Amino acid sequence: MKEIEEFLDYLEVERQFSPHTLVAYHTDLTQFYNFLQGQRSFRNWADVTREDILAFMVYLKERKYTPSTIIRRLSAIHSFFVYLLREGRIGRDPCEGLEMPRISRRLPRVLSVEEVDELLELPARSSTPVALRDRAMLEVAYATGLRVSELVSLKLDSINLETGSVRCIGKQNRERIIPLSATAVQAVQEYLEAGRPYLARSSAEQHLFLNRRGRPMTRQGFWLMLKKYAEEIGLFDITPHTLRHTFATHALQRKADLRSIQELLGHTSIATTQIYTQLATEQLHEAYEQAHPRAEEETT
Repeated sequence: MKEIEEFLDYLEVERQFSPHTLVAYHTDLTQFYNFLQGQRSFRNWADVTREDILAFMVYLKERKYTPSTIIRRLSAIHSFFVYLLREGRIGRDPCEGLEMPRISRRLPRVLSVEEVDELLELPARSSTPVALRDRAMLEVAYATGLRVSELVSLKLDSINLETGSVRCIGKQNRERIIPLSATAVQAVQEYLEAGRPYLARSSAEQHLFLNRRGRPMTRQGFWLMLKKYAEEIGLFDITPHTLRHTFATHALQRKADLRSIQELLGHTSIATTQIYTQLATEQLHEAYEQAHPRAEEETT
């Protein structure tokens, strides 16, 4: 559909959305378009009504789509109609006034300080090039809260060991400078000296973290590496994003302010960052209940 393709071009060129997000928007809007064609006698976008969108919601619910997926579909549809309205293709937004389905927001998994220490200790037990790389990646991930896509995209000039910082290009090409912990700096330095030279196959390769074939590490490669170490210490429910959640939660517990964490994580809205205040509070309660000798009596 021409309008959908033009909208996706707009998101890519003017809004600089990631390829992954563009694929999601394409999937969402194509399903809506096919629904309209198959069940609602679709003619053009200007004729789409609020009832059409409500019918699409019912269609998704009947096919057991999760509330979060339905919300994503509706968000894409709403953005599309806002674009069409601004371009003068339609006279009104049929999504106006629609209520989104409510979902119970499950708090993300966060590691304890002890679990992090145990996880980061595993690759440090070996000095092979791969182990040095693994330790450097895990240390940097926990020290910075980088998204996994940002982590595997780091180049050699992204890291400044003298200032102890990393330069990251995040969503919509926004740049941010994030400080590194002393242990992360040391891990990266050891990897650069005794790990990366043995993994690199070409001096032209500028990515910081390389796989065994001398190619840049991928998101999947990092996930498999993390999974392997996590399962060694009995953690079977963590993902690369768990380290990002853990970084933010631990930073709050160490009295970092929410605005600073927002900047470090690259969140556009402070509301996205606020979930970590709840995570930090929950972790403190758990630590208290486990450690305080009278906690059980006081809660009964």
